[in-house]
Amino acid sequence: MKQRLLPGILVLAAALTGCSATSQSPDKLSGPGAHGTAAVHGAASAALESLPVKDRAPGSGYDRTERFGPAWSDTTTAPGSRNGCDARNDILARDLTQVTYQAGSACVIASGRLSDPYTGTRIDFVRGPRSAAVQIDHVVALSASWQTGAAELTQEQREALANDPLNLLASSGPANQHKSDSDAAGWLPARTAFRCPYVARQIAVKAKYGLWVTSAERDAMNRVLEHCPGQPLPGDRSAGVTLTPS
Repeated sequence: MKQRLLPGILVLAAALTGCSATSQSPDKLSGPGAHGTAAVHGAASAALESLPVKDRAPGSGYDRTERFGPAWSDTTTAPGSRNGCDARNDILARDLTQVTYQAGSACVIASGRLSDPYTGTRIDFVRGPRSAAVQIDHVVALSASWQTGAAELTQEQREALANDPLNLLASSGPANQHKSDSDAAGWLPARTAFRCPYVARQIAVKAKYGLWVTSAERDAMNRVLEHCPGQPLPGDRSAGVTLTPS
């Protein structure tokens, strides 16, 4: 199955705009999410044009835990995994400022402050009864990914997709809940200044994991990118997350 995803990596390479790949050898790029070594910098619009366009497949067979593994696993092939901290705390550590850790832990975030990319509001995160005020969003929702190609991936690849920092953002809990499993045709961030980076991140995830877009989704993405034709794709390596050497 891994060879199936090579076109997705080639899509990213074709979209590059002068940024070179990482220093690791090209053969490390064969497994999407395996080590996070793909250079994901380039024009989002060019990458979008290279994505397949198909209707959503049926949602039958989707099960969050069975198909994508336990939530926030630290034992996947996603970048940053196997570092001793679960994926949720990795993303909180990356996306929050003024971070404090739970006593005796080098992983568990006790508090911090989020400048929410989706709403532009400031949210104080405190672990406990109100911790759901900040949630970790799958930028490409897992159920939506299941219907746009993820059902054809291996279990290992799906678990990487569910825990890949490229596909995860700390965000407002209510905004995340409102988004649910919508794609770009059904939901965009209320903060218009973040719509271009948001769509670019979705495109990067889909290209990396060999997923497709629906025609409505492609059209919605194109409408956003018309306002930022030079929008780059986000970096595949996640700042603030320690990568396990490959």
